[in-house]
Amino acid sequence: MSNALLALDRLSVCFDVGGMPLAAVSDLNLVLPEGSVTCLVGESGCGKSLTARAVMRLLPENSRVGGRVLFHGKDIFSLKEKELRRFRGAGAAMIFQEPMTSLNPVLTVGEQTAEPLRLHFGLTAREARERAEGLFSEVGIPSPESRYEDYPHQLSGGMRQRVMIAMALSCRPELLLADEPTTALDTTIQGQILRLIVSRSRERGMTVLFITHDLGVAAQIADFAGVMYAGHLVEYAPAAGFFTGPRHPYSRGLIRAAPGRHCLGLRRMPAIDGTVPGLRDMPEGCPFHPRCPDAVARCREEPPRTIADGDRQTACWAATAGQ
Repeated sequence: MSNALLALDRLSVCFDVGGMPLAAVSDLNLVLPEGSVTCLVGESGCGKSLTARAVMRLLPENSRVGGRVLFHGKDIFSLKEKELRRFRGAGAAMIFQEPMTSLNPVLTVGEQTAEPLRLHFGLTAREARERAEGLFSEVGIPSPESRYEDYPHQLSGGMRQRVMIAMALSCRPELLLADEPTTALDTTIQGQILRLIVSRSRERGMTVLFITHDLGVAAQIADFAGVMYAGHLVEYAPAAGFFTGPRHPYSRGLIRAAPGRHCLGLRRMPAIDGTVPGLRDMPEGCPFHPRCPDAVARCREEPPRTIADGDRQTACWAATAGQ
């Protein structure tokens, strides 16, 4: 794709546990067009957050990475430390899932927001403070001058998340990785955070990889949707086509299990039986086959190939039969 900002080329992440390599992300291919919002969905433990951390090169020491992460065509894994610091600023920024554990409890939120401005742009302390207060105002934090002096524990969950967004946007990154940024927020605050991220993406032409397990959130903001299961990308499609006609059985199960009008009158919410397998318990063949209502013998024996059909990709023997 010629307008791709970020391309993951057969990205794999393994962990060495007791001398045994355990694959957490396997041969993942994903392209993010410039200025788009791509939502990566799936249950907890499917490798979504790990994928984002691999893009930022923020993985544990016992991890091994394969494949490439191409940003403007250059492999992030080949960057030297100085180049990597530049990338983690004007190139890409990340909003982590839980701001209370991501923010430094002994520094004010203002200091933490001003720091990247001083490091990347060489601003004085006063200039960085003024810019940070402007960012606080931009993301909807009231009384930014006084909030600058607050510590994380003095702010509500919604305000802490806004601080995290201000920090991520401070260097005007081309790529924003948002890892479950609305988890545990009430519906009103969640809507405000989503509108804020999308509006900044549209205004600045910023590309967003938004990680969520909430299909309702993805339906609101996504241009493209990717579905991960057990470390594999099992489906990728433009959002409109994905939500009206998902092709992978796992995708269909996720959409059925999302609360909506189709659940009215039901005594029990629809669900996908079973759980995501652990890294030590991956089944042979397709990792989803033990939970799949459409599984055939081939699914139990052979991992599915990813088949491209126009701008859609699906990794499923049943869904791609005859292709």
